[in-house]
Amino acid sequence: MPAISRRAFLSSAYLSVALLSAQGGITSLAGPALAARGPRRPRVYTRSEWRADPPASKADVLDRGPDRLVVHHTATANTGAADLEAAFRLSRAIQRYHMRRNGWEDIGEQFTVSRGGYVMEGRNRSLPAVEAGRHVLGAQAADHNDHTLGVETEGTYTSCLPPARQLAALTSLLAWLCDAYELDPRVAIVGHRDLNRTACPGDRLYAYLPQLRADVARRLGGRAPRRLAAAPPWPALPDGSPDGHGESVALVGDLPFEHGPAVGPHDLTRHPRVL
Repeated sequence: MPAISRRAFLSSAYLSVALLSAQGGITSLAGPALAARGPRRPRVYTRSEWRADPPASKADVLDRGPDRLVVHHTATANTGAADLEAAFRLSRAIQRYHMRRNGWEDIGEQFTVSRGGYVMEGRNRSLPAVEAGRHVLGAQAADHNDHTLGVETEGTYTSCLPPARQLAALTSLLAWLCDAYELDPRVAIVGHRDLNRTACPGDRLYAYLPQLRADVARRLGGRAPRRLAAAPPWPALPDGSPDGHGESVALVGDLPFEHGPAVGPHDLTRHPRVL
């Protein structure tokens, strides 16, 4: 049998699909194939790329996915430095603070989005866990680390929103995570203050969450996610009730961080198992 070129094969396949469509066999050339595709994974810079320190121990990986994606802000200065190296410095500074000052085994959150719109892997094993549909146990939301994944958004968003490129990166990351874990963004995406008594992720960013959920839902298209219960499985908290988290910050070099040792969501006496 003579060999068929790739171009001839694709042309033949396209013609066959078009004929089926004309006969009512399918409704769209793109429908069945593209509907199954989720949002593309954004560019995530790995721990080796941002030159993370080795963790004190490997993170625990749970054999299931999270049911909530928690949006944080770092409560650091809204710096103008938006290049890739600035993003890498941020991740190293957060890890340094979490490990040396807080005494944790590693950086607490699973992902970080810089002011320049760069996405970094946080806690060790986070990226492979998402790709396997599993969950790395972090240290970012008191009493809820076993079922939530945390995303740090660089900056302080009490009175302003993140820059457009950062919001775009945050939206892409959350869309990919919702698709990977089959989550409904209208329920799954929450702010830190929905779980703990804290001002995080800042009044302006928190008020933006409905728009963020809608933008993520649009990215997911018509695919039906695994639906979550409408009511959260935790007591309602007053919006933005301050506990110092995001209000009084500690300095790490020239970078202030909200995740200090006195901050409730990261109290080691309450969370020895998440470190």
